[in-house]
Amino acid sequence: MADRVKFLLDDSRIPRAWYNLLADLPVPLPPVLHPGTHQPLGPDDLAPLFPASLIAQEVSTQREIEIPEPVREIYRQWRPSPLFRARRLEQALQTPARIYYKWEGVSPAGSHKPNTAVPQAFYNREAGIRRLATETGAGQWGSSLAFAGALFGIDVTVYMVRVSYGQKPYRRALMEAWGAKCIASPSPTTAAGRAILAARADHPGSLGIAISEAVEATLATPGTKYALGSVLNHVLLHQTVIGIEAMEQMLLADDEPDIVIGCTGGGSNFAGIAFPYLGRRLRGGRAVRIIAVEPAACPSLTRGRYAYDFGDTAHLTPLVKMHTLGSTFTPPGFHAGGLRYHGMAPLVSHVAQQGWIEARAYPQNDCFAAGIQFARVEGIVPAPEANHAVKAAIDEAVRCREEGVSRSILFNLCGHGHFDMQAYTDYLSGKLQDLTYSEEELAMALAALPSVSSS
Repeated sequence: MADRVKFLLDDSRIPRAWYNLLADLPVPLPPVLHPGTHQPLGPDDLAPLFPASLIAQEVSTQREIEIPEPVREIYRQWRPSPLFRARRLEQALQTPARIYYKWEGVSPAGSHKPNTAVPQAFYNREAGIRRLATETGAGQWGSSLAFAGALFGIDVTVYMVRVSYGQKPYRRALMEAWGAKCIASPSPTTAAGRAILAARADHPGSLGIAISEAVEATLATPGTKYALGSVLNHVLLHQTVIGIEAMEQMLLADDEPDIVIGCTGGGSNFAGIAFPYLGRRLRGGRAVRIIAVEPAACPSLTRGRYAYDFGDTAHLTPLVKMHTLGSTFTPPGFHAGGLRYHGMAPLVSHVAQQGWIEARAYPQNDCFAAGIQFARVEGIVPAPEANHAVKAAIDEAVRCREEGVSRSILFNLCGHGHFDMQAYTDYLSGKLQDLTYSEEELAMALAALPSVSSS
């Protein structure tokens, strides 16, 4: 216990640099393309959306990128985040497996998202930016950017997917408490939103639509930049503090994971826990199984096509090669709102395509059952998104029991479910449904993928 307290109070344990997987890829990442010319994008093409410092990180192949001291100073509020061994879960499962979880719910916003919100706000302020526009699904990202904006004196406008806007009013209240403006998307405030509402007045929204609105608002408002909570390389980069810390903490526990697990929507928390381990393997170090877990109702990695696509519904963004369900695809309104995105991060998609990671999908009732089982023995109520990682960890632990093999399992518990209790109430009362997407809509969305020459 004394060693753990010393670890938590020693800010030298906070990483001094983020890890960049691009430095260790034996097969380079396909380039980002201009939506009009289909030619590789240059830094100037991104300048209307991002400050130069973040653009430089987006394309960097430097293995370590220094974390600015003002960012580390804020990280000290919750980093290093704790690593726990789930001994009571092990006992409940009667498994020989050793289960560990990295607990990111200790941040002020209750999730992993401030790991990138804080540096994004810092770099924008350094560039003289005083207004940011963004989107959010379940609200973890929107509330995290609102928190970071308050610290750095930046006004934040958040377009929140309409179904989550209704499902999670306290996330909205948290954003507003930190001074952000939260708008249900699709909204009448943008041309993209008005077009969607004209076609369907009760549209539930999607992250693709919310991104379109945030990008449109950025381009239409002088002095505003855009911030994204997942998908892009620089966002995944910032999250690697999770895995870097976990590596050192596992050494303190005198153990090494055989399996590393993270839930996936856009890919940021998964990359945060997995990329440092994958990078070590690519440099010739110890190999681990890495499992990405997604919702069965929005299965971009397991059902999507690996192709160039737009990151948003209105086609305002560049073309990126990723596992995608099609930019016009609207997932059903299941409760893990942070995982309702039509595409997967290009870098996560790339490593999946190379066969370096595994992917699986679960329906939401199975995930909530795992979350309840975890909560009743470990005491923490996970966010609906995190329940996907919990479910996979339990499945792997049960597999160890059935095979009579002891393995070490590490998963990222990326946030708490304190703002998601209506979802738990629905589950416990038997009202939670396993929603399915329309196969016809998926086929139409995939048929509309942009045609990009293989050259």
